[in-house]
Amino acid sequence: MNGANENIMAGLRPVLEAVKAGRVLERVLFRNGLEGGLFRELQSLLAEKKIPVQFVPAAKLNSLTSVAHQGVVAFAPLIEYVDMETALSGMQLHDAPPLVLLLDGVTDVRNFGGIARSAACAGVQLIIIPSKGAAPINAEAIKTSAGALARIPVCRTSNLREAIYYLKDCGLQVIAATEKAAQVLYSADFRKPSAIVVGAEDTGVSASVLKLVDAAVRIPLQGDIASLNVSAATAVVLFEAVRQRR
Repeated sequence: MNGANENIMAGLRPVLEAVKAGRVLERVLFRNGLEGGLFRELQSLLAEKKIPVQFVPAAKLNSLTSVAHQGVVAFAPLIEYVDMETALSGMQLHDAPPLVLLLDGVTDVRNFGGIARSAACAGVQLIIIPSKGAAPINAEAIKTSAGALARIPVCRTSNLREAIYYLKDCGLQVIAATEKAAQVLYSADFRKPSAIVVGAEDTGVSASVLKLVDAAVRIPLQGDIASLNVSAATAVVLFEAVRQRR
């Protein structure tokens, strides 16, 4: 496969062997009503690896690939994810203080791509996304990012809360961007090693994550519209960090 579908894998045995070999998958689609020993083995392994699955009509799978899919289509990322611990260790070698971006539930592919493009331009050294509830890194995301997703390190974690604890242990302050915050963006000190959290397009940063952050800030807005698009809001926050660090 190529083009927009170049990250698609199909077939029970190919997907099963790929998972056994440690291949990272974004998600797996099963045909409704699928049964059999190989299916159960794959389903169990996917649950163990915490890879999202979804059951769909056969027509959906047929629309994704022309090969014999046997009721299974998997999406593999177009990039190689990095290990968070290794990435953070490498940041200590840089002159600039670490700047990390966490995406809490950003599921729109174009927003994700736009955020990555802004992050690369702002000098973000690592993007962290959850393994569930995140936009896939597919051809459209990479195109929207202007290729940034092929260059900026991305870590995928099964637990965003644990990632925040780890970032704090490494000496980073964690700041959430939310319109519900009392503190204005410009009062935060981004010259310190920082991790910035932005949230889902509709609900923002989740309550469970907000409980863990060191500070929450909002962008002061004029007019009647209550909030910015998450991609635009992320750019505003990141470039305030750039401004302060200059």
